[in-house]
Amino acid sequence: MKKIIYWLPVMMLVISQTSCMQKYKTPADTVKLDKEYAEVSNDIAELTSKLTVAQNELPVYESRAKAEDANAQNAATEASQQASIARQGDLGDVKKSKKRADKALEKAKDAKNANNKLKDQKEKIEELAQHLNDRKERLRELDEIRTTIAGTNSSTVNRNNNSADVTKNSVDTTKNSVDATIKNTLDTIKNTLDTIKNTIDTTKKL
Repeated sequence: MKKIIYWLPVMMLVISQTSCMQKYKTPADTVKLDKEYAEVSNDIAELTSKLTVAQNELPVYESRAKAEDANAQNAATEASQQASIARQGDLGDVKKSKKRADKALEKAKDAKNANNKLKDQKEKIEELAQHLNDRKERLRELDEIRTTIAGTNSSTVNRNNNSADVTKNSVDTTKNSVDATIKNTLDTIKNTLDTIKNTIDTTKKL
């Protein structure tokens, strides 16, 4: 039940991440992307800290479980020995045997409790490590999305620049055409005026 409760929010997180990946497509999405990037980075820092603490505590749990196991075994051996004496002893030996048996039972419970805590600590480390890996993977995905968006933005700028160059060339071509037309018109007018002048001069001579 504990694992189901833990993995449920992780599954929801994966679904949320998948949805977000679909949204981060254009430079306009950069603000939201950067926000999640910061959140994931903070998660990684926090999880790394928790994992380090849990790993450092593990030897303590292992040592405690080992010590409790040894105590339980010693108590069980003493209870068994006292039980053998009680079979051939008096009432006092029987009472001692009962006390040793109760002690052995308590030590066995302590050992079981210590081993359960050790198991929980190992599971905690595994879950933290898995969650940390998931967050690192998400950060890698966000880096890829950033790169893709940056490439898209660069391509857009290049396309805009190319379009501007084409427009400039078109304008220059039009300007050259207009200049050529004006020049030809002026030359035609000049030639016409020269013709008229020559005609007038010829008339005067007559």
